[in-house]
Amino acid sequence: MSEEIRNVVILGSGCSGLTAAIYTGRANLKPLVLEGHEPGGQLSMTTLVENFPGWPEGIMGPELVDNMRKQAERFGAEFRMGHVSAVDIKNRPFTLTVGKEEIKTQAIIIASGASARWLGLPNEKALIGHGVSSCATCDGFFFSGKEIAVIGGGDSAMEEALFLTRFASRVTLIHRRSAFRASKIMLDRARANGKIHFLTDTVVEDVLDPAAKEVTALKLRNVVSGKVWDLPVSAMFLGIGHEPNAKMFQGLLETDDDGYLKIRDYVHTGVPGIYACGDVADRRYRQAITASGTGCMAAIEVEKYLEEVGH
Repeated sequence: MSEEIRNVVILGSGCSGLTAAIYTGRANLKPLVLEGHEPGGQLSMTTLVENFPGWPEGIMGPELVDNMRKQAERFGAEFRMGHVSAVDIKNRPFTLTVGKEEIKTQAIIIASGASARWLGLPNEKALIGHGVSSCATCDGFFFSGKEIAVIGGGDSAMEEALFLTRFASRVTLIHRRSAFRASKIMLDRARANGKIHFLTDTVVEDVLDPAAKEVTALKLRNVVSGKVWDLPVSAMFLGIGHEPNAKMFQGLLETDDDGYLKIRDYVHTGVPGIYACGDVADRRYRQAITASGTGCMAAIEVEKYLEEVGH
């Protein structure tokens, strides 16, 4: 058990966590970054990133994450593999349990992100970044003029499908039921768009073709008739939502109905010394640049907080 009391511990190593590490490192706070169960966040599973400022030709997601990490290390950030299994935020300093170790800290930046919900198909993970995506605004442009599919039946799926009609020649929206969970206004908008075609009572059995390293078709099954067939498409976008990685704070910090951390004044959780940034608190934008922006905010707030409490 370590007796050292940290100035700040950052939970997560995606864009928000790494930006927070850069800023707290430059402030000489010697941040400890716990990388979590998905080191590098969702960018580590992304291929080409073309919308992050400063990279006119684009940059590979893992390379962007690695550059941020090196920058944070340059300013004294310490990185450690580990997942927080328990927290005590009622007592000061705060205590984080990581494996058999207890880490005490004056401040916490929660940058643990949100994990996309996947279908669990045999070839799905192999094609993430090669035509399988959970972010239309990130990857839609790459499929201009192509036929693509969106999976889901809620507002997220409708939003993804509508956005993708800007690029795709045809969007097939696939839903496992005949009725939709989407709000009437979103469903009406999707139905009014001539580029969107609906396949109901249908599930995806698999995505092809990992050997080609690109999506070429979806293997579908009608749950009523049992019919199985291949639908040629160039991409599959998941519109079944995200899961915020904040379960360790459930009951301790305020969350919305889906588990996203509620924040006020940009990054404050309501508990002095604990701040949230990036996708764990953002269900609307979910972009690398917005995550980095809130990571910067959280770091500056930590610096101010520690000055106020005399650390």
